[in-house]
Amino acid sequence: MAIEGKDEQARQPRIRLGMVGGGSGAFIGAVHRMAARLDDQFELVAGALSSTPEKAIASGRDLGLDPSRNYGSYKEMAIREARLKDGIEAVSIVTPNHVHYDAAKEFLRRGIHVICDKPLTSNLADARKLKKVADESKALFILTHNYTGYPMVRQAREMVANGDLGKIRVVQVEYPQDWLTEAVEQTGAKQAVWRTDPAQSGAGGSTGDIGTHAYNLAAFITGLTLESLAADLDSFVEGRRLDDNAHVLLRFDGGAKGMLWCSQVAPGHENGLKIRVYGTRGGIEWVQADPNYLWFTPFGEPKRLLTRAGAGAGPAAARVSRIPSGHPEGYLEAFATIYTEAAHAINAVKNGAAIGKDVIYPTVDDGVKGVAFVEACVASSKKNGAWVKL
Repeated sequence: MAIEGKDEQARQPRIRLGMVGGGSGAFIGAVHRMAARLDDQFELVAGALSSTPEKAIASGRDLGLDPSRNYGSYKEMAIREARLKDGIEAVSIVTPNHVHYDAAKEFLRRGIHVICDKPLTSNLADARKLKKVADESKALFILTHNYTGYPMVRQAREMVANGDLGKIRVVQVEYPQDWLTEAVEQTGAKQAVWRTDPAQSGAGGSTGDIGTHAYNLAAFITGLTLESLAADLDSFVEGRRLDDNAHVLLRFDGGAKGMLWCSQVAPGHENGLKIRVYGTRGGIEWVQADPNYLWFTPFGEPKRLLTRAGAGAGPAAARVSRIPSGHPEGYLEAFATIYTEAAHAINAVKNGAAIGKDVIYPTVDDGVKGVAFVEACVASSKKNGAWVKL
């Protein structure tokens, strides 16, 4: 099955895309480029791909960018591309967190749509300022919380909204990894160095890197608003300046309670994102490592397995499924869903049409909530796990 409207989208010209960051040695940059091309909605035509002009130009050359559109800085790219008749229509920002605000501001103020990696910024003050810039811009802002793009996550969201679980009581979400079990940042490993540096990452370590994903997923599926939290953060690796493990109790508006665990020092867990939601009428469970399935248990009845393109899945899952049942869709496809939703929205704006109600993507508001979550966790932990309101 195809994403609804994808054929119509494909008949329109590809959206001209630029990229900030994501040069040589950057894992997430390659992921964004693949996601942008998967449904044939975007064409990468310009870039400022690294923090130094020399590295940026070399990275762009490796990707085959036109030398005249291979920039040494994102500001240079924003200024020049905004003046070109065939300049970029959207930009992907895939830098360390501390660059997001300044880079996004440059493009939003010039009417260029922004697709930005999470978390929104490295601190709440910048997040709020970026929201103001985004709200005042005619351009769209899309945040790539890519796990919201999975078909069975959309299915879970639809089931909660339809009342299949009844009134939500309990939300359990976890995201454990093991890649920072040792002090790999001290070996110069690029991905670890900036993620454990407060100047680049912000106040949160595991909370900012993967805790924000877990929190966003819980909010996306349940539709609940977090009212307050109590957090216990640790930096288990000696000398590490940011948290590498967090246990967080959650209180939602309306009375639901939750628990969130994120860790990057949990041997045996490569990327263990998992969520369980329980209500008065039933419960659901979804595991990112096996994403094409959703377990649903109506209270008092046998457990049911819902499959992505087969038994039990509804229109929300079908809309973002690409291939028949029995063929797995995974991480890259979910990431591509965010880009394709962005394309639907960008083309609607370009054509003077309303953005369809079924076009769903994380926004700058979700980003502000994510950064607020991180800072609340840090504040709570400093107060020995005291409850902190968001």
